[in-house]
Amino acid sequence: QVHVVESGGGLVQPGGSLRLSCAASGFTFSSYAMAWYRQAPGKERELVARISSGGSSTYYLDSVKGRFAISRDNAENTVYLQMHSLKPEDTADYYCNAHRWTVDYWGQGTQVTVSS
Repeated sequence: QVHVVESGGGLVQPGGSLRLSCAASGFTFSSYAMAWYRQAPGKERELVARISSGGSSTYYLDSVKGRFAISRDNAENTVYLQMHSLKPEDTADYYCNAHRWTVDYWGQGTQVTVSS
């Protein structure tokens, strides 16, 4: 059975940092590209960051470049999103995604709120 579970969200002040974690099981984690998406109220879900299966290639949304870093530990079946210099516009539900060919697995999301 596939499980994708995000954690690490919460309330943080502008300029603060958070680290999101995504623990996966039930599939061959090291064969899947992993990504973080986010969805703010009233907006469409958007891709924030993606990392290749082996970890050698990454992609970032322009608005988070230089502030966010995606990484993965294939031995622990976990992907991370380190977020620094958070802004109110980063407020959203953040979702972990596993992708390979036509297969996608999603977590339930973790809420990030950036507010003073």
